[in-house]
Amino acid sequence: MKNILQSIAAIALLSASAVAGDLVNVSGASKVAVSGYDTVAFFTDSKPVSGSPFIAAEYQGATYFFATEEHKTLFTDSPSKYAPQFGGFCAFGVAIDKLFPVDITTWQVRNEKLYLNLNQGILKKFNADFEGNVAKADKNWPGLVVKNGKSSDTASLNLKAKTFDGLLGRSTK
Repeated sequence: MKNILQSIAAIALLSASAVAGDLVNVSGASKVAVSGYDTVAFFTDSKPVSGSPFIAAEYQGATYFFATEEHKTLFTDSPSKYAPQFGGFCAFGVAIDKLFPVDITTWQVRNEKLYLNLNQGILKKFNADFEGNVAKADKNWPGLVVKNGKSSDTASLNLKAKTFDGLLGRSTK
C-alpha cells in the first residue's frame, strides 16, 4: 500500500512539473511572449533588445521574437535556458501566489535564469530575499499553472496589479 501511495505521489508531482511550464504571460491574440523582446539578448547582450516578428519561434504555446537568427537558434536548442522564469510573470507575484504583469526594465539574469517583476519597487522587495522568494515562487508556480490555465493575457492582469499596488499604499489611478 505504501508503495502504491508513493507511486501516485510521484506521478502527481511529475505531472505538476510537466504542466508547470505551460502558463506563459503573453500579449494579445498573437500570443507574443515578453512583449516581443529577445530573451536570448538578456543573456548575450546584457540588455533588453526588441525581437523581430520575422525571426520567431514557438515554445509552450507562446511566440518568442529574436533580434538575430543566431539568437533564435540558441533559444530553439535550449528554450528552458532562455525563457523567463515563471512563464514571464512577475517573480515576486509568483512568490506570494499571484500573477502580475511585468515591466521589462526590471529584468535580471541571476544564476543563469531570467527573472522579471512588476516594477522597480517590487524588484527591490524581490531582491531583498532573492533566494527565499525564488524558493517560494518555485513552490507556488505549479499551483498557479493549474489554477490559471495555459496562457494569460497581460491586459487581464492589470486589475490584479492595481489591487496589489493598493495593498502597498500606492495610488491605483
